[in-house]
Amino acid sequence: MSAKEDFIRRVKDNKPTRWVRFGIVAVIFIVWVAWIGNWWLALLGFLLFDIYITGYIPFTWWKRSKSKTVRSVMSWVDAIVYAIILVYFIFAFLGQNYMIPSSSLEKTLLTGDYLVVNKVTYGPRVPITPIHFPLVHNKLPIVNTDSYLSWPQNDYHRLKGLRSVETGDIVVFNFPAGDTVASKFEETANYYDLVRTFGWERVNRDEATFGKILYRPVDRRTNYVKRAVGLPGQTLRIVNDTILIDGVAMKQPQHAQFRYFVTSPHPYTQEIADQYGITPEDISGVAEEHRQFLAKNLGFDLNQHFYNIPLTDEMVEGLTAQGLITQKAKVNDVFITGLGEMYPAGLGASWSTSNWGGESGVLIPAKGLTVPLTEENWQLYERCIRNYEGHPEAYFANGQAYIDGQPAKDYTFKMDYYFMMGDNRDNSLDSRFWGFVPEDHVVGTPLFVVVSFDKDKSIFNGGIRWNRVFTTANPDK
Repeated sequence: MSAKEDFIRRVKDNKPTRWVRFGIVAVIFIVWVAWIGNWWLALLGFLLFDIYITGYIPFTWWKRSKSKTVRSVMSWVDAIVYAIILVYFIFAFLGQNYMIPSSSLEKTLLTGDYLVVNKVTYGPRVPITPIHFPLVHNKLPIVNTDSYLSWPQNDYHRLKGLRSVETGDIVVFNFPAGDTVASKFEETANYYDLVRTFGWERVNRDEATFGKILYRPVDRRTNYVKRAVGLPGQTLRIVNDTILIDGVAMKQPQHAQFRYFVTSPHPYTQEIADQYGITPEDISGVAEEHRQFLAKNLGFDLNQHFYNIPLTDEMVEGLTAQGLITQKAKVNDVFITGLGEMYPAGLGASWSTSNWGGESGVLIPAKGLTVPLTEENWQLYERCIRNYEGHPEAYFANGQAYIDGQPAKDYTFKMDYYFMMGDNRDNSLDSRFWGFVPEDHVVGTPLFVVVSFDKDKSIFNGGIRWNRVFTTANPDK
């Protein structure tokens, strides 16, 4: 039988249902290729045609095996492989699950919330690290090894979405300062903070203490979730906890909370904490020296119970109405917090969590925006230029910036950037501490809370927050 005759036979031997299945898959595949915008991928259509119609490649050889065990085992392998491929494409181009690990967005999103993150709104990012296991992020459980291959790497490309990031959006993104990690501190400390504290030499040489120093590709960096408060091209400044965008005060999110010193005639019991959604780690005592300071300078009654606690406006009103707050003062109004820790390390030395950006504010980089490379601007944008825009050898010396070995008076940005903050303003490591979020780090926006677990309670004693099941992930939008 000739090759032509064999081809015709293979095509004719298929049932109509097989052709229908191929047709559906082919249409989905063509739409996907058009969305990707890379028509070279259309060549994979020949593989689909062979899988469904001609069968030259013996993918289903096991179905003809005489061994029942082989057929049984391989049927499971076949189903698992198909499931993994399907999950890979859903997670990469449509959306995926995400768990809130910290309290930085409370009370909008709570620790233990499980979210569905929508990647279509901003346009899905074509996988930068295409070969990875889809059910985990960057580490395989148990064996604790990388869940991806660092080669090959794709250039950043985002497919067309429904809209861009807007002010007030809650955004899931890869942690920009997570490009380099000390393996023993990956979940607890920023590599760059470790270097500032202990010095580059020790962090990079003392493997016994800090572990191996690893580089994470953009899409394999730790996922963070914050609220977008500053957009590309806007000037942002924080004055006494109020965010000013281009000089105009931004409305506080409904559930924004700040830390307060409060006094109460009664101790805060677990019942009170449950009523207001206060977690045990949120309730802190007040050091004796601070108690004495508050009593001397603000008239706080030393005979009452002192607490340092994050509260929303609604919580302040409710506790006050119940007689559980008799005196209060925002921590930021009494003490300067974050001094010396702010981004950027040099310029932000005199900035704090409640007053950030200096007298004139900070211009957020935007694609196509050109800025003069003064010493001040270099401190603000050095990390963007070096780490995110592909100029690792850029530096500033003797009043002059050098990029790719050449002196430069100004720089034009290749990407848009965003300023992200948590609603739990005094308990959020955000852009105030580590800078701008590049557009290639943006993953998506949460759609809704699927389920929520309270880690401080058992499943059978309030551990499931039923009132949060299938609720919106952003009540402010």
